[in-house]
Amino acid sequence: MHIHGLIEDSAALANLCARFANKPYICVDTEFMRENSYWPELCLIQIADDEEAAAIDPMGGIDMQPLLDLLVANEDVLKVFHAGGQDIEIVYNLTGKTPHPLFDTQVAAMALGQGEQIGYSNLVDTYLGITVDKGARFTDWSRRPLDKRQIDYAICDVTYLSEIFPRMLEKLRKTGRGAWLDQEMERLADPENYRNDPDQAWQRVRVSSRKPEVLGRLKALARWRELEAQGKDLPRGRIIKDETLADLAGNPPRKQGDLAKVRGLSPAWGGNDIGGRLMAALDGATAMSSAELPPRDDRKPALGKDGALVADLLKLLLKIRAKEINVAARLLARSDDLEALAAGVRKDLPILEGWRFEQFGRDALELVEGQLGFTVRNGKLKMTRTEEPSS
Repeated sequence: MHIHGLIEDSAALANLCARFANKPYICVDTEFMRENSYWPELCLIQIADDEEAAAIDPMGGIDMQPLLDLLVANEDVLKVFHAGGQDIEIVYNLTGKTPHPLFDTQVAAMALGQGEQIGYSNLVDTYLGITVDKGARFTDWSRRPLDKRQIDYAICDVTYLSEIFPRMLEKLRKTGRGAWLDQEMERLADPENYRNDPDQAWQRVRVSSRKPEVLGRLKALARWRELEAQGKDLPRGRIIKDETLADLAGNPPRKQGDLAKVRGLSPAWGGNDIGGRLMAALDGATAMSSAELPPRDDRKPALGKDGALVADLLKLLLKIRAKEINVAARLLARSDDLEALAAGVRKDLPILEGWRFEQFGRDALELVEGQLGFTVRNGKLKMTRTEEPSS
């Protein structure tokens, strides 16, 4: 494989992207910093196919448009990532679009029984028998110049991936599980997963109360914090921490001066501009509508004790089936779906559709309806079918 030097020239990048535009797939990775900012700071992009690889420096004024077009506008080239959520988020922030079509090797590994969240190093070791050098893992990628060791480390992330992807694809074809991943990959590519909507920011904050007035204040405060963080390009927690936000929603101050006494805020908030903006957000808060209130914990009020036991049996069935077919349990079903099935839900459940129904959902439904049971044979837990459904 031909490894290019660090690409810092617009013409060189355009030529590289023109070649990649005619390939069936490319492997993509990024290096970024986000500890001190709201928006992740893109510091390096690595890209490779089966013939050449390069690292691209986006911090020196290079024209990135050919690369961005390749990632989000070229539907003929498959974009391969490993655990690509944050990489995809960066592309979305730059373009308002996500790479498509895409393939995530961490998700694919789930279909091949290689764990629910296999790390890149373990993936490389499994497929190539190579131990990844992690020496530059925690480097400051924003500092320039980058040395050769840093660049070599970064490029390895895509050169190894370009070898692993065809092997993984062949395994998927042999097992017939490639189609299982279509829905998962489309979900990963959904732009809604990466859109930072200030009006939805409250959902990230844990609060015990379900009172409409408390949640209304939380929504207003979370929106205010999101806009402050975006405008200042600072992490949300640098503006105000979640615990303090939740406390203010539940126990709102009567006047700005009271902010000086709030744990987690400096006394200056009692009279400064940011404290004033916080109070304005509180003053404008309205009780959350019933349509927007979060659902209650299904496990307690809807399931009841018997329903919770049924959900536990479904989880046991999931473990058995996942082991039998050698697939990560989380790819087959999620806990929320199992609890919904136990509570009587039969519509819009992924486990009752497509390949999930064939591999797990049918048995899960029969278990809930009394047509399937557990037994122990020779010390091993097995599934047995009853002669007829229980009444």
